[in-house]
Amino acid sequence: MEEFHKVRRLPPYVFEQVNRLKASARSRGADIIDLGMGNPDLPTPKAIVDKLCEVVRDPRTHRYSSSRGIPGLRRAQAAYYGRRFGVKLNPDTQVVATLGSKEGFANMAQAITAPGDVILCPNPTYPIHAFGFIMSGGVIRSLQVEPDDGFIPALERGVKHSIPKPLALILNYPSNPTALVASLDFYKDVVAFAKKNDIIILSDLAYSEIYFDGNPPPSVLQVPGAIDVCVEFTSMSKTFSMPGWRMGFAVGNERLISALTRVKSYLDYGAFTPIQVAAAHALNGDGADIAEVRDIYHKRRDVMVDAFGRAGWTIPAPAASMFAWAPIPEPFRHLGSLEFSKLLIEHADVAVAPGVGFGEHGDDHVRIALVENEHRIRQAARNIKRFLSTSAKQPNNVVPLSAHR
Repeated sequence: MEEFHKVRRLPPYVFEQVNRLKASARSRGADIIDLGMGNPDLPTPKAIVDKLCEVVRDPRTHRYSSSRGIPGLRRAQAAYYGRRFGVKLNPDTQVVATLGSKEGFANMAQAITAPGDVILCPNPTYPIHAFGFIMSGGVIRSLQVEPDDGFIPALERGVKHSIPKPLALILNYPSNPTALVASLDFYKDVVAFAKKNDIIILSDLAYSEIYFDGNPPPSVLQVPGAIDVCVEFTSMSKTFSMPGWRMGFAVGNERLISALTRVKSYLDYGAFTPIQVAAAHALNGDGADIAEVRDIYHKRRDVMVDAFGRAGWTIPAPAASMFAWAPIPEPFRHLGSLEFSKLLIEHADVAVAPGVGFGEHGDDHVRIALVENEHRIRQAARNIKRFLSTSAKQPNNVVPLSAHR
C-alpha cells in the first residue's frame, strides 16, 4: 500500500533501529547502559510535585484548560525572562504555553509555512527543527556551520541561492546535538542580517540553564529590536527534570505568537491545569532547583570526559546542554554513526544516539546523553575500554550482530 504524502517525505527514523537493538539485547538479559535518548533520569523537585498534588485535588481543575496557557503561567514565564535575560515580555500577547518546545516548533511551522517556503536550518540539528517544516510543505536549506565568523557568510549564500527567498532561520544554542553555545555578539549579527533580509528567527533555547564553566547562555531576545523578527522556544523538561509533564513556551514577536496561538486553539486545550499551576510555581521559585540540576550534569560531564578518555575515547567537554558530541574513534569512522552505535550496543552494552539522525553532516559523530548516574557512566567507560582494546586492532572484522540477522 502506498504511503501517505507527508509520511513519504520523512526519512527512515534511524533512532528506531537503535531502539530495536536495545530492546532485543535487553530481552536476552543484557544490562544496557542507555546514553542515547535525552530522557532526564532525575526526579522532578518535590515542591513542584507537591504543588501538582495540591491542585489536582480540586475538581474544578479537571475541566478543559487554556490552550495558550493559564494567565498565571504566562506571567511566570514573562517574569522568568525579565529576571534571567532582562527581557520585558507582555504575558498576554508575547507568551504562549506549549506542550513542550517540540510541539511548539511543529505548530509554528504549520502556522507560518506555505508550500515551497525555504527554511534555513543548521545541520546537524534536532530533528523537529527541519521535519516540522518538511511536514508543513516547506523546503530545508541546510547550513553546515557553527556559531562563528563563518555563519553570516553561510546565511548570505543561503539567501543568494534560494528561490523563493528564505522565510525563516532556525537557531539552537546551546545546541542539541553539538552542545555549541552562541554569544550575544553572534546574535546581534544574526538579528541584523534577519532584519535586513526580512527573515524570521526561530530560536530553540531548551538548554539555557544547563551550562558549565562560564557565563549563562544568552537569549537572542536580549538583542535590541530582536523581538521584531524573533520567537524563542524554551522547555521545562531539562531545566526542572519535567520531561513527561510536556510543558514549554514560545515567546517573542506578537504577530508570530498570535499565529501560533490561533493554530493551537484548533488542536488542543492546553496542558492539564494542575500541571500548568505546578509549572508556574517552579518558574516563580528561587532557582535552587535549577542550580542543583545543573551541578549534577556538570559532575556527570566531568566523569564522562575523564572516564571515556581513560578508556581510549577522547571526547570534547561540552560547555552546555546534557549531551556530549563525540567524534567516532578513527578506526571505526568509516562505518558511520549508525553502524558504530550498533556495535556499542552489541559489544559494549552501551547505547548512544547516531549522529546521522540529526542530519547527514553529523554522521562522523555520536551523541552521548548524561542521563545515567556517575557509577553507570564509569561502567559504560569500562565496557567501551574492553570493546576498543579487543576490536580497534581489527575494526574491519567487527560487524554488528544485526547484520547477520
